[in-house]
Amino acid sequence: MSAESIPGLRDRFGSGRRTFRTWRGQRPFWAGLLTLLGGLPIMYFPYAHLTLGSLTVRMATTAGSGSLIIGVLLVVLGLTMWFQASARVFAGVAAILLSLVSLVVSNFGGFLIGYLPALIGGCLACAWAPARKVTASAVPDGTAASVVSDEPAATGIGTDEESTNGRHSAG
Repeated sequence: MSAESIPGLRDRFGSGRRTFRTWRGQRPFWAGLLTLLGGLPIMYFPYAHLTLGSLTVRMATTAGSGSLIIGVLLVVLGLTMWFQASARVFAGVAAILLSLVSLVVSNFGGFLIGYLPALIGGCLACAWAPARKVTASAVPDGTAASVVSDEPAATGIGTDEESTNGRHSAG
Protein backbone atom coordinates (compact mmCIF):
# COMPACT_ATOMS: atom_id res chain seq x y z
CA MET A 1 0.00 0.00 0.00
CA SER A 2 1.40 3.37 -0.95
CA ALA A 3 0.44 6.94 -0.28
CA GLU A 4 -0.99 7.08 -3.80
CA SER A 5 -3.46 4.27 -3.13
CA ILE A 6 -4.99 5.83 0.00
CA PRO A 7 -7.76 8.14 -1.17
CA GLY A 8 -7.59 11.63 0.23
CA LEU A 9 -4.16 11.36 1.89
CA ARG A 10 -2.58 13.72 -0.61
CA ASP A 11 -5.45 16.18 -0.18
CA ARG A 12 -5.18 16.09 3.62
CA PHE A 13 -1.40 16.58 3.46
CA GLY A 14 -1.77 19.51 1.05
CA SER A 15 -4.50 21.04 3.20
CA GLY A 16 -2.35 20.76 6.32
CA ARG A 17 0.60 22.28 4.51
CA ARG A 18 -1.48 25.24 3.32
CA THR A 19 -2.88 25.74 6.82
CA PHE A 20 0.63 25.72 8.29
CA ARG A 21 1.83 28.15 5.62
CA THR A 22 -1.00 30.55 6.48
CA TRP A 23 -0.27 30.23 10.21
CA ARG A 24 3.44 30.76 9.61
CA GLY A 25 2.80 33.88 7.53
CA GLN A 26 0.86 35.62 10.29
CA ARG A 27 3.70 35.68 12.83
CA PRO A 28 7.51 36.00 12.97
CA PHE A 29 7.98 32.24 12.52
CA TRP A 30 11.67 32.16 11.58
CA ALA A 31 12.55 34.62 14.34
CA GLY A 32 10.83 32.40 16.89
CA LEU A 33 12.46 29.26 15.51
CA LEU A 34 15.97 30.73 15.58
CA THR A 35 15.48 32.13 19.09
CA LEU A 36 14.13 28.80 20.34
CA LEU A 37 16.99 26.87 18.72
CA GLY A 38 19.50 29.37 20.09
CA GLY A 39 18.37 28.71 23.65
CA LEU A 40 18.97 24.95 23.45
CA PRO A 41 22.80 24.90 23.22
CA ILE A 42 23.05 27.66 25.82
CA MET A 43 21.15 25.38 28.22
CA TYR A 44 22.95 22.20 27.16
CA PHE A 45 26.70 22.94 27.19
CA PRO A 46 27.18 23.91 30.86
CA TYR A 47 25.70 20.56 31.92
CA ALA A 48 27.22 18.38 29.19
CA HIS A 49 29.97 15.82 29.68
CA LEU A 50 32.02 15.70 26.51
CA THR A 51 34.13 12.57 26.08
CA LEU A 52 37.18 12.71 23.82
CA GLY A 53 38.69 9.23 23.82
CA SER A 54 39.36 8.44 27.47
CA LEU A 55 39.29 12.11 28.49
CA THR A 56 36.04 13.49 29.95
CA VAL A 57 35.56 17.25 29.81
CA ARG A 58 33.02 18.86 32.16
CA MET A 59 31.94 22.42 31.56
CA ALA A 60 29.84 22.79 34.72
CA THR A 61 30.59 26.05 36.48
CA THR A 62 28.82 28.28 38.96
CA ALA A 63 27.32 30.01 35.94
CA GLY A 64 25.43 26.83 35.05
CA SER A 65 22.25 28.07 36.67
CA GLY A 66 22.56 31.39 34.84
CA SER A 67 22.97 29.50 31.58
CA LEU A 68 19.91 27.41 32.32
CA ILE A 69 17.83 30.51 33.06
CA ILE A 70 19.03 32.30 29.91
CA GLY A 71 18.35 29.23 27.76
CA VAL A 72 14.87 28.68 29.18
CA LEU A 73 14.01 32.37 28.72
CA LEU A 74 15.18 32.25 25.09
CA VAL A 75 13.00 29.18 24.44
CA VAL A 76 10.02 30.93 26.06
CA LEU A 77 10.67 34.09 24.03
CA GLY A 78 10.78 32.01 20.84
CA LEU A 79 7.41 30.49 21.70
CA THR A 80 6.10 33.96 22.57
CA MET A 81 7.06 35.17 19.10
CA TRP A 82 5.02 32.33 17.62
CA PHE A 83 1.90 32.55 19.74
CA GLN A 84 1.79 36.25 20.73
CA ALA A 85 2.84 38.10 17.59
CA SER A 86 1.79 41.41 19.14
CA ALA A 87 4.63 41.10 21.68
CA ARG A 88 7.25 40.55 18.98
CA VAL A 89 9.24 43.75 19.64
CA PHE A 90 9.51 43.08 23.37
CA ALA A 91 10.45 39.45 22.73
CA GLY A 92 12.99 40.48 20.09
CA VAL A 93 14.71 43.05 22.28
CA ALA A 94 14.74 40.63 25.23
CA ALA A 95 16.22 37.89 23.00
CA ILE A 96 18.95 40.25 21.80
CA LEU A 97 19.83 41.26 25.36
CA LEU A 98 19.79 37.68 26.65
CA SER A 99 21.96 36.47 23.79
CA LEU A 100 24.48 39.23 24.54
CA VAL A 101 24.49 38.30 28.23
CA SER A 102 25.02 34.65 27.30
CA LEU A 103 28.41 35.55 25.85
CA VAL A 104 29.68 36.32 29.35
CA VAL A 105 27.62 33.90 31.43
CA SER A 106 27.34 30.77 29.32
CA ASN A 107 30.63 29.63 27.75
CA PHE A 108 30.63 32.27 25.03
CA GLY A 109 26.93 31.82 24.36
CA GLY A 110 27.04 28.06 23.95
CA PHE A 111 30.28 28.38 21.95
CA LEU A 112 28.52 30.81 19.60
CA ILE A 113 26.21 27.98 18.50
CA GLY A 114 23.41 29.43 20.63
CA TYR A 115 24.47 33.07 20.59
CA LEU A 116 24.24 33.65 16.83
CA PRO A 117 20.78 32.12 16.18
CA ALA A 118 19.33 33.86 19.25
CA LEU A 119 20.78 37.21 18.18
CA ILE A 120 19.58 36.84 14.59
CA GLY A 121 16.15 35.65 15.78
CA GLY A 122 15.81 38.68 18.06
CA CYS A 123 16.73 41.01 15.20
CA LEU A 124 14.25 39.31 12.87
CA ALA A 125 11.50 39.66 15.48
CA CYS A 126 12.14 43.39 15.80
CA ALA A 127 12.14 43.82 12.02
CA TRP A 128 9.02 41.72 11.29
CA ALA A 129 5.76 43.51 10.50
CA PRO A 130 2.31 42.05 9.88
CA ALA A 131 1.08 41.81 6.29
CA ARG A 132 -0.88 44.70 4.89
CA LYS A 133 -4.55 44.21 4.16
CA VAL A 134 -5.52 44.50 0.48
CA THR A 135 -9.09 45.59 -0.16
CA ALA A 136 -10.97 46.23 -3.38
CA SER A 137 -12.63 49.58 -3.85
CA ALA A 138 -14.52 51.05 -6.76
CA VAL A 139 -12.84 53.69 -8.89
CA PRO A 140 -15.07 56.40 -10.48
CA ASP A 141 -14.85 54.79 -13.94
CA GLY A 142 -16.48 51.61 -12.60
CA THR A 143 -13.44 49.34 -12.45
CA ALA A 144 -12.18 47.82 -9.22
CA ALA A 145 -8.76 48.72 -7.92
CA SER A 146 -6.87 47.22 -5.04
CA VAL A 147 -5.99 49.54 -2.22
CA VAL A 148 -3.26 48.72 0.25
CA SER A 149 -4.11 49.75 3.77
CA ASP A 150 -1.38 50.90 6.16
CA GLU A 151 -3.15 49.24 9.07
CA PRO A 152 -1.84 45.82 10.12
CA ALA A 153 -4.09 43.00 9.01
CA ALA A 154 -4.38 41.18 12.33
CA THR A 155 -4.95 44.06 14.74
CA GLY A 156 -8.74 44.22 14.68
CA ILE A 157 -8.65 47.72 16.13
CA GLY A 158 -10.99 50.14 14.45
CA THR A 159 -11.16 53.90 14.68
CA ASP A 160 -13.14 55.40 17.49
CA GLU A 161 -14.43 58.86 18.19
CA GLU A 162 -11.86 59.58 20.90
CA SER A 163 -8.81 58.97 18.76
CA THR A 164 -7.38 61.84 16.78
CA ASN A 165 -3.85 61.86 15.42
CA GLY A 166 -2.85 58.92 17.61
CA ARG A 167 -3.90 60.63 20.84
CA HIS A 168 -6.49 59.11 23.14
CA SER A 169 -8.28 60.65 26.09
CA ALA A 170 -7.95 58.69 29.28
CA GLY A 171 -11.35 58.47 30.82
